[in-house]
Amino acid sequence: MSLLPRIYTVESVTKGHPDRVCDQIADCILHEITSQDPTARVAVEVFGCKGVVTIGGEVTTSSTVDYEALAREVLQSVGYDPVEFRLHMNQQSPQIGAAVSDGGAGDQGIMYGYATADTASHLPLGVDLARGLTSRLEELRESGEVPWLRSDGKSQVTIRDGAPEVIVVSTQHDESVSLEEVRSEIERRITPLLFKEGLGVVMQPRILVNPAGAWSIGGFHADSGLTGRKLAVDGYGGILPGGGGSTHGKDNSKVDRSATHKAREVAVDLVCQGHARECLISVAYAIGVNEPVMLHAINEERQDITHLLDPEVFLASRLR
Repeated sequence: MSLLPRIYTVESVTKGHPDRVCDQIADCILHEITSQDPTARVAVEVFGCKGVVTIGGEVTTSSTVDYEALAREVLQSVGYDPVEFRLHMNQQSPQIGAAVSDGGAGDQGIMYGYATADTASHLPLGVDLARGLTSRLEELRESGEVPWLRSDGKSQVTIRDGAPEVIVVSTQHDESVSLEEVRSEIERRITPLLFKEGLGVVMQPRILVNPAGAWSIGGFHADSGLTGRKLAVDGYGGILPGGGGSTHGKDNSKVDRSATHKAREVAVDLVCQGHARECLISVAYAIGVNEPVMLHAINEERQDITHLLDPEVFLASRLR
């Protein structure tokens, strides 16, 4: 048995995808603030569209941060030109701040952590492969190995009975390169990933590269981006339960971030220790309350293995 469906499809996006750019800006700001002030309360949201990036949210901190400079660094790192910025930052509500000051959870919510022994990453095969494909696109662009590759890109993988059936890769490219070259070169470059050790691929899947045709306009000039919109991509692709909130731009008092990472970490530990071939952990919190209001774990047989968990590990105060 397995916790995964027999047939499923998942996706991944590159660092140059508009939603992912927003996630990176939010996380870059979070890192800078908490590096200066570990006790800061941070909830940063970013929206980008048509050359304008808006940064907003609630931050309570003693640190001094140049939000625009940090955002420009992220844009430059993924190969995008400068844009116009708008800032709308406020302090965290004192009522919320008071509720979590003694170690309680920074919000209510449900979080999930999954692991499997079937791949080296302990992720479902499709998720592992989809992420590997977008990482390969980024590697080819950043190294200059494929000079006409541009920043925006996506992958999608369909798994049937434990093996890839359909692979979709779409990538932004320089307008001077032909669609035929894009398709042949990208397929040639990604095919070795399908046969790497541990994937168990025994036959060639169907591969679609840029199925919509040429794609030379990408990023914020082609589409809008928003922090947290790739919630399923960040998790398990929708093939397993997903939590209610994004992990990006939030300090660790927000259990959306900290408890999600902890549940995944504990699930991996249980699998590595041989307690399960697959493990799914679910945990829920109430705002201002230290202890989880729910903590549950199952294995690949859907048997309850909650007794293997240490509840102390999931106290909100331990997640920071």
